[in-house]
Amino acid sequence: MSDNTLVNPNLEFIDEVVGLGGDSLKKCFQCASCSVACPIAPEDSPFPRKEMIAASWGLKDRVVGSADIWLCHECGDCSTLCPRGAQPGDVLSAIRSYAISEYARPKKLAKMVTDKSKLGILTAIPAAWFALMAIITMFFGGTMEKIFGFFGVHWIHHTDAPIAHANFVSTWLVDATFVPLATASVVIFYLGLKRMINDMHENALTEGKTDKQDLDIKELLKTVPTVIPKILKHQQFNECGENKSRGTAHMMVLYGFVGCFIATVIAGSLLYLAGTAGPYSQINPLKWFGNLGGILIVLGAALMIKDRLGKDKSSGYKDWYLLGLVILLGATGLLTEMARLAGSTFGTYLVYYLHLILVFHLFAYVPFSKLAHFVYRIAGMTYAEYANRK
Repeated sequence: MSDNTLVNPNLEFIDEVVGLGGDSLKKCFQCASCSVACPIAPEDSPFPRKEMIAASWGLKDRVVGSADIWLCHECGDCSTLCPRGAQPGDVLSAIRSYAISEYARPKKLAKMVTDKSKLGILTAIPAAWFALMAIITMFFGGTMEKIFGFFGVHWIHHTDAPIAHANFVSTWLVDATFVPLATASVVIFYLGLKRMINDMHENALTEGKTDKQDLDIKELLKTVPTVIPKILKHQQFNECGENKSRGTAHMMVLYGFVGCFIATVIAGSLLYLAGTAGPYSQINPLKWFGNLGGILIVLGAALMIKDRLGKDKSSGYKDWYLLGLVILLGATGLLTEMARLAGSTFGTYLVYYLHLILVFHLFAYVPFSKLAHFVYRIAGMTYAEYANRK
């Protein structure tokens, strides 16, 4: 006698997946062409057919807590070969967006970041904050300099350059804003990843994808060095057929951010440890990292935008928010420097102000935006490696 299984569909989950770009979900008639077509799906339990079934039935916990949704790189092979036009790649992308909002806290802020009607208020907050910081720096800088100077600390880092951004918004105020934001993002990611990895292990045990009964965090972390080279090489993109070119754009943006991060860390170390303030000469290697990073970010994001405009892709607000943020970050960073070199005080301060607002978006909202998929994807790939998925 067969066992009876009660399926309790989460209709709200289905509606949200559809709203996040998975509107083709109901076209799937479960033929498994997608799983056969996928060049990177594990042989022992391929995707995305089972994810399409689970999402169609509203089995939220089964699919949101699955490591397999993060193994998918949305290369498009499955969507191209689907006889019904169900777009499995877009559906899995929508499920990943839902998972990001599900695991991030506070949930209210996560909902706001994915809601285009809230973009105004999310931008007005840093706009007002940095306007206040600029007023404090410009009008009260002298007083604050005397107060800080009494303790042997420079409020504004003086330089011989005719234009210095620290004279517009004090470096102390900028760092006092972004360091806590970055710390908060790390904490939010840690808590979200902790919940997600526990769910992935529970799902893997239920579906028989692993024989490891107890989750061993130390062993899990030991698999990270195996996964990182795959990320850096974008190895999975190279296995895709339909949209293999996407790997180039993604690598440009990735290494662009890496270059900017290196430049920021070195500049901060020189400032606070050696007391050396910018701006630096254009032949300084520090500038090479920063400028090259900004150029790679802009070019990579431009290629991504071109790809989305040139193909019939299901692109929602979450996609355009991320692409807009990335390309504007790189562009304003470069334009800030160009305006300074051109001797335009008003121009460089204005663009720098816009750049600070965009960096605030990056630091404060990254755990809730599509950009968070980079962190969660590494965790998903790491768990799959740990669970011996082949």
